[in-house]
Parts: sequence; structure tokens; C-alpha cells
Amino acid sequence: MATDLNLSPPPAPERGHHRPAFYALAEGGWRDYVTLLHVPYTAWHLSYVAIGAALTPEFALNRLLPTLAAFFLAVGIGAHALDELNGRPLRTGIPNPALAGLALVSILGAVAIGIAGALTVDPWIGAFVAAGAFIVVVYNLESFGGRFHGDAWFALSWGAFPVLTGFFACAGTLDGAAALGAAAAFALSLAQRRLSTRVRDLRRRVVRVSGTLERLDGSREELSPAYLIAAEEAALRALVAATVALAAALVIMRVA
Repeated sequence: MATDLNLSPPPAPERGHHRPAFYALAEGGWRDYVTLLHVPYTAWHLSYVAIGAALTPEFALNRLLPTLAAFFLAVGIGAHALDELNGRPLRTGIPNPALAGLALVSILGAVAIGIAGALTVDPWIGAFVAAGAFIVVVYNLESFGGRFHGDAWFALSWGAFPVLTGFFACAGTLDGAAALGAAAAFALSLAQRRLSTRVRDLRRRVVRVSGTLERLDGSREELSPAYLIAAEEAALRALVAATVALAAALVIMRVA
């Protein structure tokens, strides 16, 4: 296989191959706000909260629901608004003041829910609130020179931490089941990060790919961005579906 990545300005790339994410809608208006939510990935990471809660000895739906709401505000809106403010990876047309406002209001809303939990349920929830607020801001703005922005920090922040928080919010403690659940979420999030890294590069930075695959049977296939990202994106979609379905199944089992 021979490849030649030419980054000199080419003719305009095909729109279908160069959407910034497979879930990104056409640019403009309300569609930019839907794209900003990273809906599949937000659902994926909220699933970790539900899985953590479902692993507890005594499931508490009335504690899970506000925890999910806080994570949706902090991750689904706040983190993604900060991420878009920091470099425009999704290429939305949302004005900077609107992104900053969304980030501020949603993160403060998440913190308020957490403080309410700390005051009414367990004071140690405040520690999770502080850690979560730190992660959202520092990770997405790549503060401290990006020290908290690597693969391991992604897996810890968006995989292990939601499981531990969901578990503690419902149980008021952590145990071996919480640790193993967090380890599983860490591994899954690490897989997500590794799969998505090249996809993001091809979708958002690479403007031309050239080359040909030559097989032993003599067949040839031209390389394209769509070809190079197909396997990784198929795996990502499958992992999203599997994790969300698992979380839903566990919650239904505990509610029934």
C-alpha cells in the first residue's frame, strides 16, 4: 500500500467526506446547536453514570435522575461549548458569546445540582462536584499546556469518573463493584479515544488523500477519506449502541 498525504490547498473537498463528525448536521442555524451536543457521545458518557448507579447494592432512581441531569448540563452542553470555543473543531457558526454563555450557565447549573445533593444527601458529593467542574474546564480548554488532555485523562474524565459519580450518588460509598465498573468504562473510553483520533484528523485536518491498495489477487482500490475512516467509525457507532443499550438494560432491571 502506498499513500501520499498532500496538505497543499486542493480543490474544495467533498462535503460528505469532510463533515467534522459523522453526527454533524448541515451547517447553520439550529442545526449547529444540535451538532454541538455530540448526541451519540453524550449518550455514551451519560450511560456510564447510569451503569454506575445500577451497580449499587440498593438502586435509587431518585438520585440517578438529578445526577444524569447534572452530567448532561456539564458534559453534553458545558464541555462541548468550551471545546467549540477552543478552536472550533465542529466548525459551527455559533457566536463566541453564545458559546461562553452556554458553557457558563450549564456548568453553573450542574454545580448547583451537585451542591443540592451535597446538602441534602451526602457532603462528600461536593468532592465529586469540584472534581467534575475542574475536569470540564481544564480538559476542554486544554489548560496547563494540555497536561490534562491526553488519552488517559480522557478515559479517566469521561469514562471512569461518571461511573464512580453515579455509584456514589446512589450508594454514598464506593466498593469493588464501583472500581471494576470504573475500570471497564476507562477501557471503553480509551478505545473510543484511540478509534476517534485518526477519524478526527482525517475529517478535520487532512484535505487530500491519494494512493492505491493493491491486493495479492491483483485487485486495486483507490484510497479515500471515506475508506480510511469507515472501520473506525463503524466501531464507534457499535460501541455507542452497545453501551447505551447495556445502561438501559441495567436500569430497567433495577427499576423492575
